Amino acid sequence: MKVLEAKALYKHYQEADHVVRAVDGVDISVAAKEFTVLAGPSGSGKTTLLNLIGCLDHPDSGEILIDGISMQEKTSEEMTAIRLHKIGFVFQAYNLIPVLSVYENIQFILQIQGVDEKQHNQRIFPLLSSLGLDGLHNRFPPQLSGGQQQRVAVARAIVGNPAIVLADEPTANLDTDSALSLLEMMKKLNREQGVTFLFSSHDQRVIDSARRIVRIRDGRVFSDETRPSALVSH
Repeated sequence: MKVLEAKALYKHYQEADHVVRAVDGVDISVAAKEFTVLAGPSGSGKTTLLNLIGCLDHPDSGEILIDGISMQEKTSEEMTAIRLHKIGFVFQAYNLIPVLSVYENIQFILQIQGVDEKQHNQRIFPLLSSLGLDGLHNRFPPQLSGGQQQRVAVARAIVGNPAIVLADEPTANLDTDSALSLLEMMKKLNREQGVTFLFSSHDQRVIDSARRIVRIRDGRVFSDETRPSALVSH
């Protein structure tokens, strides 16, 4: 089952006296339970593509389907609802709310989704445990390490059971040990809970962890490789 389909996507910008072809005719699909990275150097267009897929920006042309739902001609309210229920986000800068506890940062998604409060503990505490955050639910983001904050961000991204989690350079601010630990936990979520991840990264640590590598150059896909699972460390 395809949770993402992007067809003939274009996004161009006018910069000074020339046009930047940030996304230049991209076709890509992602099936459920994939662990995929959009790989490429800075300026290759991968973050712009991820923003289009996440409905954070609008393409000049082309079509995006999330979990079979076309984004064409959706109102802003409909797009917001799709982002809330179908897409989880993990950002480079964590984007946690500093005045909310770890528990409250994660719970916030369930509250705006309208999930019955009786289910909150049942969803949040097992997730904290699976991400190595036992006992930290009452801490606030400034009291956590960078690696711990990013794990909270991952928990927040998946607690609402989205169809796909988009992670933009999630390891960029982490040291090697924290980055590898985070990636191992995300692979475990993918393997054991079937969470679908799509990364945007130029970090070789992320690329080495992915089963599928879609390489982006000058706004275009120039290779798409799926490696045998035996070659990917788990």
